[in-house]
Amino acid sequence: MKKKIMIVLGSPRRKGNSAKLAELVAKGAKEGGARVETFYLNGMNIKPCQACMKCQRENAGGCAIQDDMHKLYPKLKEADVIVIASPVYWFNLSAQTKTFIDRWFAVGVEAKNIFKGKPLAILLSYGDTDPFGSGAVNAIRSFQDICRYLGAEIAGMLYGSAMEPGDIAGNKPLMKEAYQLGRALAGS
Repeated sequence: MKKKIMIVLGSPRRKGNSAKLAELVAKGAKEGGARVETFYLNGMNIKPCQACMKCQRENAGGCAIQDDMHKLYPKLKEADVIVIASPVYWFNLSAQTKTFIDRWFAVGVEAKNIFKGKPLAILLSYGDTDPFGSGAVNAIRSFQDICRYLGAEIAGMLYGSAMEPGDIAGNKPLMKEAYQLGRALAGS
C-alpha cells in the first residue's frame, strides 16, 4: 500500500527556499512510490488558537473555530508521514507554520492525539549562514519538543542557509539529502 505523505508549506513564498526543499522531498517520495499531497498555508484561512478550550470538552468534535484547519485535520489524521517546510523568521518557525501547529491542540492532546507514533519531518531555510545566529536552532528545538510532547517520531530534519528565493538550490548536497529523505519516507 502506498504511503500517504502530507507536506505543509509554511512560507509566504510559494516558490521559496523551504518550498524548494519540500519539492525535492516530494519528488523523492513519489519516485519511492508514495502518494504526496502538499498544502500552502499562506493561501489558506487559518486563524490562531483562541484558547477557548472547547476542543477539550468530553464530546467535542474538534476545534470550535470554523476555518480551513477543518480541511487539514482529516489529512493530518490520514497521513502516514507529515513534512513541515518553513523558513526561519525572527529566530523560529514562520507565523504561518506556528499558527498551524498551535491548532494541533484540538487533535494532539491525550486521548485525542492523532500524532502518537506518527513520523514527522521538518525542512528549514534561514537567511544567516549560521544556524545559531539565524535562530534555526530554536526552530529545530521547537520541532523536537513538539514531537516529544506528541509522542511522534522524528523522521528527518533538514536545514540550510539561503536568502533569496531559489538560492538553496545551489546547495547540491542539501538538495540530494532532501530527495533522499523523500525516498526514505516513502519506504518508512
